[in-house]
Amino acid sequence: MVLTSVGTMVGLQKKTSGIRNICILAHVDHGKTTLADCLISSNGIISSRLAGKLRYLDSREDEQIRGITMKSSAISLHFVKGDQEYLINLIDSPGHVDFSSEVSTAVRLCDGCIIVVDAVEGVCPQTQAVLRQAWLENIRPVLVINKIDRLIVELKLTPQEAYLHLKNILEQINAVTGALFTSKVLEERAEKETESESVSDTAPGDQIYDWSTGLEDTDDSHLYFSPDHGNVVFASAIDGWGFGIEHFAKMYSQKIGIKPAVLLKTLWGDYYLNTKAKKIMKGDQSKGKKPLFVQLVLDNIWSLYEAVMKRDKEKIEKIVTSLGLKIGARESRHADPKVHLNAICSQWLPISDAVLSMVCNKLPSPLDIAAERVEKLMCVGARTFDSLPPETQELKSAFMKCSSEGTAPVIVFVSKMFAVDAKALPHNKPRPLTQEEIAHRRELAKRRHAEKLAANQGKELSEKTPSENLSEVTGNTGDAKGEEQQLTGQAEIVTSKAMKQEADNKESFIAFARVFSGVVRRGQKIFVLGPKYDPAESLHKLSSQCSATNDMPLVPHMTCCTLENLYLLMGRELEDLEEVPAGNVLGIGGLQDFVLKSATLSTSPACPPFTPLNFEATPIVRVAVEPKHPSDMPQLVRGMKLLNQADPCVQVLIQETGEHVLVTAGEVHLQRCLDDLKERFAKVQISVSAPIIPFRETITRPPKVDMVNEEIGKQQKVAVIHQTKEDQNKVPEGIQVDSDGLVTISTPNKQATLSVRAMPLPEEVTRLLEENSDLIRTMEQLNTSLNEDKKTHEINQKTLDRIKEFKQKLEQNLQGRKWRNAVDQIWSFGPRKCGPNILVYNFEGYKRSVWQCLGNTVKEVSKYRDFDNSIVSGFQLATLSGPMCEEPLMGVCFTVEKWEMNKVGEMRSTSSQDAGECDATEQKQNEDTTVTSSCNNEVCSANDLQDSSESVPKSPEKIGKHKGEVLLADCYGPFSGQLIATMKEACRYALQAKPQRLMAAMYTCEIMATAEVLGRVYAVLSKREGRVLQEEMKEGTDVFIIKAVLPVAESFGFADEIRKRTSGLASPQLVFSHWEIISSDPFWVPTTEEEYLHFGEKADSENQARKYMNAVRKRKGLYVEEKIVEHAEKQRTLSRNK
Repeated sequence: MVLTSVGTMVGLQKKTSGIRNICILAHVDHGKTTLADCLISSNGIISSRLAGKLRYLDSREDEQIRGITMKSSAISLHFVKGDQEYLINLIDSPGHVDFSSEVSTAVRLCDGCIIVVDAVEGVCPQTQAVLRQAWLENIRPVLVINKIDRLIVELKLTPQEAYLHLKNILEQINAVTGALFTSKVLEERAEKETESESVSDTAPGDQIYDWSTGLEDTDDSHLYFSPDHGNVVFASAIDGWGFGIEHFAKMYSQKIGIKPAVLLKTLWGDYYLNTKAKKIMKGDQSKGKKPLFVQLVLDNIWSLYEAVMKRDKEKIEKIVTSLGLKIGARESRHADPKVHLNAICSQWLPISDAVLSMVCNKLPSPLDIAAERVEKLMCVGARTFDSLPPETQELKSAFMKCSSEGTAPVIVFVSKMFAVDAKALPHNKPRPLTQEEIAHRRELAKRRHAEKLAANQGKELSEKTPSENLSEVTGNTGDAKGEEQQLTGQAEIVTSKAMKQEADNKESFIAFARVFSGVVRRGQKIFVLGPKYDPAESLHKLSSQCSATNDMPLVPHMTCCTLENLYLLMGRELEDLEEVPAGNVLGIGGLQDFVLKSATLSTSPACPPFTPLNFEATPIVRVAVEPKHPSDMPQLVRGMKLLNQADPCVQVLIQETGEHVLVTAGEVHLQRCLDDLKERFAKVQISVSAPIIPFRETITRPPKVDMVNEEIGKQQKVAVIHQTKEDQNKVPEGIQVDSDGLVTISTPNKQATLSVRAMPLPEEVTRLLEENSDLIRTMEQLNTSLNEDKKTHEINQKTLDRIKEFKQKLEQNLQGRKWRNAVDQIWSFGPRKCGPNILVYNFEGYKRSVWQCLGNTVKEVSKYRDFDNSIVSGFQLATLSGPMCEEPLMGVCFTVEKWEMNKVGEMRSTSSQDAGECDATEQKQNEDTTVTSSCNNEVCSANDLQDSSESVPKSPEKIGKHKGEVLLADCYGPFSGQLIATMKEACRYALQAKPQRLMAAMYTCEIMATAEVLGRVYAVLSKREGRVLQEEMKEGTDVFIIKAVLPVAESFGFADEIRKRTSGLASPQLVFSHWEIISSDPFWVPTTEEEYLHFGEKADSENQARKYMNAVRKRKGLYVEEKIVEHAEKQRTLSRNK
């Protein structure tokens, strides 16, 4: 195939109906990049012989070494089908779970996707994940069942068995799609019901069968994969063949004389050919006949493989001549039969034709974008499309038309930034010389040669000067554009040293983007809209017609920039473009200072930012990074900034301790980030800490059995009480701890007394709080705007319904005597106001709740009103770092049962006495409290609205007028700081009064292994504290699928160890799943006789929770109670052995 010129591509970009934006999605090692190679070779970019070996789109060195794709890369292909020309923008994406964020960035830019499934392994965990991602983005999938050659060569199945196996795989995939579809239909139906909620007279018994009604009405036939729909291709990418059944339907319709339409319907399914009657009949299974698919399709492929593998020359020649193919002598004589096979199959059933024609027929062009998808993209967060301003809603038509007219607004979405070596940019590439330049150089070289001979006949020392002169001449041409071509001898291009150094050190960032509307031109000025940009706010300041060139007022989350360069993405190459019309994928240069990871670009300020990308993997693996030489710190900081920009999933933080921390999705991802940091972005030697494993702290109910499973009876209780008494002695003076865990504590100036109790939350509640953290954050913002009396846009009804539903779920899960009214009395969530811990007030004379936004605001003046923020701040600080090892808390409810404030008379006397002592500390406390109160002002109660003058710090004279309830109401003074500190202490002691436990982060681990290595897999899992949940055998294979959970703390090196122990026959996929309480008590010591007998007095067998806790404390520089051996020498006896 001839290489397509850039000019042709540019021409095709303007015909929107002929564009297909597609990505290839699959589980790791199912053959995505090999398939991409086959499609690329059809365009002449690489040789068809190298397809599958070259892995062209894996352009990074580590991708080639590891043999997995790590980043999504795009290439544009030209495909001609009949008289129609198509431009296919193909994006290859990774399959490894650590890089699933790259899949999200690819899926957002596409309209369709090719799902690749391995014919042997079938549906794997990551296949389900990518199907879900495609579903969430509303893009249409087609299916390629790859590696069918493995069924013939490895599993040695008969064609009949292979047919049943393929049928089974199709059913599995359709089951996954069906589950996604069902959940969506039921969700929509539930929404419709809540909207049209009318009281019906029907008894509840009438509605038993009602749940499936929505499913029966909706048509889901277009969703499923079936060869007769034309959305399935059977292929073997490594052998270069693939087919859809329509290919065989056409071929056999002439031979058998049955209409192609009939064959299309019957080639897949329980049909057989009655050769006598020349009719197709139903029910092959019952009559013991071969299905059509086996008889007409699979048998032929199997016999071809058999002939080539056994080197049956006569049979091969017969097949080749009957198919009318021409096979070169080189292929037919080759020692490897696979080469011969590839030559035959790739001519008979070329995979690129089968896949690309399916893509062109079945996947939508940018013009067919669904209205539902547009609305989904335009609505950020909880907002509905109808609540957007009218100017914004008008943009929907621009999306739907996808028009490239001059008047259409330009809308571009950047899904990720990727780093490119500056040398690879088109304008930095060396170009071939023109004829005139070559002639000019030849003249120069001749003249110099003559001069040299004349001057130095006997000397050979002056070789330096010509090379210097040569570099002067050639330096000018170094930065010209064009294709790369190596020239030998003197014509080799030498760029000047300065340029070389600059190019070496520079990484250029290119935005990976798609134009959704309008035409993007080089040098165009455009708005960059951040994810928090709100068109409703900015349209008050700007007119909707305003362009990026005008001098505009400052608008938050919006900047202007110029599009410096536009590139056509061609895998490893980039080509310069002047303009790109709507519907195309492109690279944009010059945005690195404006876009961090993703952004929306538009010429219209009414354009909303697109919905953020939904990432499947959560970053969980943290390491601290520092340079080997402290002087390299600035380079490291700069390198980490660049890395943060170049990777969609990585997070870069500086912790309170001053450590620079990288948070990545898994071990492979971490390794790649560190390599990039060392070699590309920072270019300095770095030292990396051991992974920082996150834990959570919680409390549980007192246990009913002790460590030797004896029920805790009376005689044991005595010993336990002795121990708790000892613990109580550690509590400092002035703090009372009751036997049931109520902690009472006063502020240092004795003006307020707090009583706090800690209780464990039920597991369901903790899960509910975690899942709804975004909703809690939204409630927080709504409450803040209510308190500040801002008339922001009306609270969306849908959001209110979600909040009500959340409240109902909490009430359902928090039942019983001790949780009475708890939900209505929730004061705050924490840490960071949206975490999985609750603060509840349970004392008289105070009303305030997080449910303000539901409209039940209570406007009353309370004596506690000015200081409630201090209590909330104390709670936030306490939940952010617990007493065990300063890790955040989880699943704890703190109840404030008493809060007493003294009258002002006593306070004045104490404040005058304390004035001298307070002076020194006051300033610092003031600084501290302003920080905390500024973050808590957002939560100001509704009472603050009533008379805002009272929330200003008051002098004692004004206080006398405060409705008789006289208090020192200086809400920013030293007293509020004391309250914060006291509340924090109270929460910590309340926690310590209950049985404390650590919670570990857990991975779910899916391992595919053959029967002979099962034992070794189990050995590795049990050694690392893993727990097997289930194991099942995959039908039709000898492969077991083991599902297990494994603590993140034990997972480092797990994948490598499993591979080593099983000789590469088992490979795990780790995905972060949940938090789990470690059952052992980190502070446990033996107290009963049985425990002494079982564990010995020291009980020095290793306690898992204590080991983890001490490791974290050591890392944070906290005190660790352990015995250290100072002089570990062998004991010497002074007297000699006689």
